[in-house]
Amino acid sequence: MVRERRVFNKEFKVRLMHELIGGATVAELARRHNIHPRVVYRWHYAYQRDGEQAFDPKPNGRGKTDPKAVQIGELERKIGQLTMENEFLKKVLERVEATFGPLPRKNGMV
Repeated sequence: MVRERRVFNKEFKVRLMHELIGGATVAELARRHNIHPRVVYRWHYAYQRDGEQAFDPKPNGRGKTDPKAVQIGELERKIGQLTMENEFLKKVLERVEATFGPLPRKNGMV
């Protein structure tokens, strides 16, 4: 079974670090939020080293902020959405034509 990787935002990580500094244990936080303790330790070391900036998105790393990559992702999602809509409409047209007969067409279009 493949598990999808969870992504935690900066606010969540900072809140977790404040709880850790406030006296909560790593094990307690890991259990409560269903996170591996190693992840909490990694965030803690990064927080100690760089403060809240440790959780800012890194360009060209995880949490990509490259505008071209974002635009490509949006366009790919749009293509997928339009493809699904096109397939749906073709099936609807087939059902309508099966029920009421062929629709009059002009230059190959309905």
